[in-house]
Amino acid sequence: MIVWLVGLSGAGKTTIARALHRQWQAEAPGTVLIDGDEVREIFRYDQGTEPYTQQGRRVNGERIAAMSAWLDSQNINAVVSILCIFPDILAANRHRYSNYFEVFVDAPLAALEARDGKGLYTAARRGDMANVVGIDIPFPKPAQPDLVVRNDGPSLDGEAVAADILTKIRA
Repeated sequence: MIVWLVGLSGAGKTTIARALHRQWQAEAPGTVLIDGDEVREIFRYDQGTEPYTQQGRRVNGERIAAMSAWLDSQNINAVVSILCIFPDILAANRHRYSNYFEVFVDAPLAALEARDGKGLYTAARRGDMANVVGIDIPFPKPAQPDLVVRNDGPSLDGEAVAADILTKIRA
């Protein structure tokens, strides 16, 4: 099974994904975590501006979708955390995997800018950084997520959200 968490930078995808991976791995030891930033680093596609353009983001998204399909074909569960801006990739996921569950971590841009842990939004607003999704690259909300997790507060209980996701995918 592939559980795909999507949302803007800072929405809480990685927090939830790490907790979900830890909890799920306790019962299914072969479960893996795929993080968009880590995949970009593994492929040495994290330097300069090209990886963060729309085309660079497509390359990363397609790599992750293909990697997930490869794992799924071997009956390996994967938790995917990615800022995916491509509705066609999300739509294809529904048919690409043996079992798919999409979680949209929905955080309003104003809340993300207030938290701004990586300083991305501040840099983008100052004009110091380009290709920031939500500022100068549009973020189309997923059309049909299986679960929407609203995160507009100062913190997120990733463990509780992960436990809820596990309950839903077991059903």
